[in-house]
Amino acid sequence: FWRTPLVQDIMARATAIYITVMSMLLGISLVDAFKRYEYKRHAALQQYYHTFCGVLKILIIFLAVIVMVAIAINRNPLTLIAGLGATSAVLMLVFKDTISGLVAGIRLTSNDMLHRGDWITVPKADINGIVEDITLTTVKVRNFDNTILTITPQTLVDDSFQNWIGMRQGDGRRVKRLVYFDFRCIRPVDDGMRRLLVDKYGFDEREMQPGRYVERYLASRDDVNTAMLFMVRQLEATNTGLPLEFYFFLKQKEWKPYEHHLAAIMEYVYSIIPDFGLRVYQRYSDGARP
Repeated sequence: FWRTPLVQDIMARATAIYITVMSMLLGISLVDAFKRYEYKRHAALQQYYHTFCGVLKILIIFLAVIVMVAIAINRNPLTLIAGLGATSAVLMLVFKDTISGLVAGIRLTSNDMLHRGDWITVPKADINGIVEDITLTTVKVRNFDNTILTITPQTLVDDSFQNWIGMRQGDGRRVKRLVYFDFRCIRPVDDGMRRLLVDKYGFDEREMQPGRYVERYLASRDDVNTAMLFMVRQLEATNTGLPLEFYFFLKQKEWKPYEHHLAAIMEYVYSIIPDFGLRVYQRYSDGARP
């Protein structure tokens, strides 16, 4: 093309732009490969790599566009970068969501608040499920009804959310149940009830109340973690009866076995209540009182 310098110049610039595009795609591919490699090795640090790999890709694309524009108009790329300082306010407005998402993602990860695979609940967003993906600007959660909800990291930072990772990594899952007793059936233990409790349950004088017996019952069960706090306590009286709280931790933390073991314990508690001369509070209409 020495006889047609214009064509030579156009072909040289087109070749340079092509090389820049290919270099940009190569850099993005390397960042993606690095992200996948580190994610498999360090699952707990995945959000760091997601965040900073996203920033690296944006930076690579930004620099490649600057270089391509500089090649097209035959200018020095450093001159264009210096000139962008005057338009920084416009760039910040365009990339506002990306910048806020980056800052929120860094806050989530630096404080170790969220990881892929965590079970979280966000009441305001009606989210109750497993985190499937965390990117620069979005957090994708699969609810237990298999619906997928997407929120921004900024939403999680600004509002409160509950992460169940402590329970899943701990030694037990908490049970906190209230049973309300009718005030009209509460009375001191008489001789007849005392003989029944001693003969049927092997009580001694210190255990002549349902709370003590249930604590002994919980301590005898293999599915209750007795190394953690377990107790039965009386709460402040209400207009719906006298509340008795059953507080303990089950070793089974998965949802289905947890519910099965909890149901077995509470069904037994309900079944022994009449032996103590008590009755669970139940609201009746005016014409249907017992």
